[in-house]
Amino acid sequence: MRKTSDRIRHAIGFELVGLLGAMPLMAILFGVDPMHSGAMGLFFSIVATLWNYSYNKWFDTMMQKRYNSTEKTQKQRIVHTLGFEAGLLIFTIPAMAWWFEVSLLQALIMDAAMIIYYLFFSYFYNLGYDKLFPIMPKVSHA
Repeated sequence: MRKTSDRIRHAIGFELVGLLGAMPLMAILFGVDPMHSGAMGLFFSIVATLWNYSYNKWFDTMMQKRYNSTEKTQKQRIVHTLGFEAGLLIFTIPAMAWWFEVSLLQALIMDAAMIIYYLFFSYFYNLGYDKLFPIMPKVSHA
């Protein structure tokens, strides 16, 4: 299992790197002011960072209980990524509609673009993070 400091580094890195790509993309795709989308992105990053920490801790706990390991297969990585994004949707669509003063359908379309971006980003970020900062196996003292 990862230590709290490792989880915090992971979550903050995820949001910072993700935000650097997502906000210019929003401005380009939807013609919104980069400062306006940047402010929303920063707020969403804070929410997502808290969700990231909680979700990853929960997911790893479930992995540890079920498989006695937190090492993920490709299928488990995909399930992990989809679950993370689905959890964020519950909050982001209504918040985005309010922030940009658009309908829920328009917010869904805008959020869909971000979901596609973050699905790929999340998969590759987590894969890279696990390679850069592997989980060290527990040493048993028999």
